[in-house]
Amino acid sequence: MPGGQQPQKHYGITSAISLAPPREIDHLYTKKLCDAMKPFGVFEDEEELNHRLLAVLGKLNNLVKEWIAEISELKNLPPSAISCVGGKIFTFGSYRLGVHTKGADIDALCVAPRHVERIDFFQSFFEKLKQHEEIKDLRAVEDAFVPVIKFKFDGIEIDLLFARLALQSIPDNLDLRGDSILKNLDIRCIRSLNGTVLFYCNLSNFIIKYFYSYLSKGFGFSTGILH
Repeated sequence: MPGGQQPQKHYGITSAISLAPPREIDHLYTKKLCDAMKPFGVFEDEEELNHRLLAVLGKLNNLVKEWIAEISELKNLPPSAISCVGGKIFTFGSYRLGVHTKGADIDALCVAPRHVERIDFFQSFFEKLKQHEEIKDLRAVEDAFVPVIKFKFDGIEIDLLFARLALQSIPDNLDLRGDSILKNLDIRCIRSLNGTVLFYCNLSNFIIKYFYSYLSKGFGFSTGILH
């Protein structure tokens, strides 16, 4: 290096190979590739995407909020606290990145406030899911390295993890990025967060912004094919 300077170090994520946007020819190649793949039923249509987002994830998010409110009432929280206690479903994996294929499952995380315990998730929430007519093939894997509840919701397979944060409430605009969210959590919650959602929350925006442009340069893909 000139002047005896050391090369800049990058920890974790390396710097982007290229920040250049796709060229016009890249968009053309993407369209040709999409047209070639469509007859094989690789992509979901608009109706199927809306089914995942609204009919399945929307209902599941409402179920989580309803369950947390019920648990809060059982634990004698005041009505003013129950009304804003919240709860939220986060997605990650291929669905979160927008690269899932037709019929793929959804990896998701249930985030709850500090007074909701893991045993509540695997007992009372499991029972609540069991009573829902649209949920099939329900099973809990509580002793897994990353504990999970697996089920089909209106035909969509879902792997649902759980994390209890050291917060009084879980607002809809909660941001999971940053190590501070891991403070005072047990190891299973840290695995659920750090091993999955934090990774994808931090990486997904990076990949969408930078890595897709690299793919377009090297392989003729543009961001359009992966969104």
